[in-house]
Amino acid sequence: MFPEYRDQITRLKSTDGHFVRLFDQHNALDQQIQRMVSHTEPSTPVQIEQLKKEKLALKDHLYVILKKAAQA
Repeated sequence: MFPEYRDQITRLKSTDGHFVRLFDQHNALDQQIQRMVSHTEPSTPVQIEQLKKEKLALKDHLYVILKKAAQA
C-alpha cells in the first residue's frame, strides 16, 4: 500500500500512534476480507461489502496523513 510513501510510513509507524492504529486496523480488515472471500470465515456478500467500504475509508484517511507528512 502506497509504495511511493514508504519512507513516510516507516517514520509515522515509529512516531504517530494514531497512524499506527489506523494502519493496523486497515491490515486487519484486509486479512478478514481475504478470509471471507476465500470462505475460510463465514460471511455474506453484504458483510464483505461493508468491510471493504470500511477498509477504503481507512485507506483514504491514511493517504491524507501520508500526504501531509510528505509535505512537511
